[in-house]
Amino acid sequence: MKNMGVVGGGLMGSGIAEVSARAGQDVVVVESGEEAAKAALGRLERSLERAAAKGKIDSVDEVLGRVRVVTDLDAVADRDVVVEAIVEDEAAKVALFRQLDTIVTTPDAILASNTSSIPIMKLGVVTSRPQQVIGIHFFNPVPVLQLVELVPSLLTSGDTTERSRAWVQDGLGKQAIDCQDRAGFVVNALLIPFILSAIRMFESGFASAEDIDRGLVLGAAHPQGPLALADLIGLDTTKAVAESLYEEFKEPLYAAPPLLQRMVDAGLLGRKTGRGFYTYG
Repeated sequence: MKNMGVVGGGLMGSGIAEVSARAGQDVVVVESGEEAAKAALGRLERSLERAAAKGKIDSVDEVLGRVRVVTDLDAVADRDVVVEAIVEDEAAKVALFRQLDTIVTTPDAILASNTSSIPIMKLGVVTSRPQQVIGIHFFNPVPVLQLVELVPSLLTSGDTTERSRAWVQDGLGKQAIDCQDRAGFVVNALLIPFILSAIRMFESGFASAEDIDRGLVLGAAHPQGPLALADLIGLDTTKAVAESLYEEFKEPLYAAPPLLQRMVDAGLLGRKTGRGFYTYG
């Protein structure tokens, strides 16, 4: 699979586009409008410049030459694999997969979602080809982290799963793990309750954000603390994943704490807005 498309050029979408282009693939990124497309291209350029400065790529222009950022969804019609990387909202993703089903003309094209929590079955059944719909969940930052979760639904064919694995591992040089099609998959089903517990601890006044994070970094050898990690993920995304987990399992540990809900309402979403549990320059 040498021709790939990404719908959504945000932090995750631009990262998926970057690793695909760096692997020699022809990439189309679709954004919602001209301003968003400009922002996506700038995000990609800055990331490639950092990679070049570290000696990880030889030429920024060579990699960028494999990428087109457009606003017309029809541009993914001829792609071998299309990865959805839009906002973590079930209704929006379902609507997009309905569109992709009518637009993508490659007969055996893989329609993938980068969702971190929404069951893949809900996306597959709105298409005429659920056997070709799969979750391919990358982790942030995509150019750095090696893990990808492969999430077939009950209707995903074995061929789609194995072709996806080959694309991820042989094509992109990532490492794949297999997950059942349950909200949260493997990593977020473990990670989100951990982050929510840290938020509840901070909310109760038991410890400061700094001490909670330092405790896990220095006492448990975590690379960063749970509250700093929530800021990196995005508090809106953290809340959306928590809500998806709670909807599926009805377990109290998955319920978003009031503080998290208020911070999202206030637009304090973490690094991407400059303020979350910490303030960023």
